[in-house]
Amino acid sequence: MTQARAPRADAVRNRKKILAAARHQITLHGPGVGMDEIAAAAEVAVGTLYRHFPTKTDLVGAVVAESIGEVADDAEAAQERVESGANAMQEVEAFIGRTVEASARDRVVKTAAQALGAASTDTAEEARARAALATLITAAQTSGDLHPDVTVEDFYLLLSTAPSDRPSEARARWLTLTLPGLTSRGRAPHV
Repeated sequence: MTQARAPRADAVRNRKKILAAARHQITLHGPGVGMDEIAAAAEVAVGTLYRHFPTKTDLVGAVVAESIGEVADDAEAAQERVESGANAMQEVEAFIGRTVEASARDRVVKTAAQALGAASTDTAEEARARAALATLITAAQTSGDLHPDVTVEDFYLLLSTAPSDRPSEARARWLTLTLPGLTSRGRAPHV
C-alpha cells in the first residue's frame, strides 16, 4: 500500500488563504458572493480555488468545519484550565460568552451554509467539541455550581437561541438573563 503524500506547502497556504477569504467575503457580501470574488480576495487563480473546493457548497462546508474546530479548540482550552485548577462554572460561563460572540461574528457564514445546504463534513471536530464540553459540564456539576440535569444538548439549545444578530449589549443582557438558569442556585433540583 502506498502512503499518501503530504500536501505541498504552497497548497496548504493557498487553502488557508481561500478559507479566510471565503469567510470574509461571505460575511461582507452574503451567500451570493461569487467564487471569482473569493478567489480574487484570496489572491489565487479561480482554478486553484476549484482544485481545493469543486463547489461552493464544499467551500462553505469547509468554512463551517473550520468554525466548529475553533469552538472545539476553545472548549478543550477551557477544559485544560479546569484540570489545572480553574473554577469550572466560570469556565463554562466564559465559554458560552465566547461562543455567542463567535456566532455573532460568523452569523452570515452560518446563514450561507444553511442556504447552500452545506454541512460540516468533519464530524471529528464536532466530537472534540462535544467531549470537551461534556467534561466541562461534569466538572461544574461535580463542584455543585451547575444544575445536575444540564447536558451538552442543553448547551446547543441555549446557543441556538442566542441573539447573535443583535448588538453586543443585547447579547450581554441575554447572558445575564440565561446563565442563572444553568446554575444550581438558579432553579430548584428536578423532582
